[in-house]
Amino acid sequence: MKELVEVIAKSLVDHPEEVNVTEKEDSRTIIVELRVAQSDMGKVIGKQGRIAKAIRSVVKAASSKESRKVIVDIVQD
Repeated sequence: MKELVEVIAKSLVDHPEEVNVTEKEDSRTIIVELRVAQSDMGKVIGKQGRIAKAIRSVVKAASSKESRKVIVDIVQD
């Protein structure tokens, strides 16, 4: 899931070198944290959160084979 989020985010932003994706796992969930440059935050979230919701929907569809829940967090530093 980490690679999928990274590819999507890098295609959206102006500074792809500043995209950082980390993945934390426990028994039932996988948490994918996405960090981008401050100036690119709006591009990843989108108007009324539409882009962020689309990213989460794609990841949810890709993770449907697994028995664990995947959560995508967009983290602001």
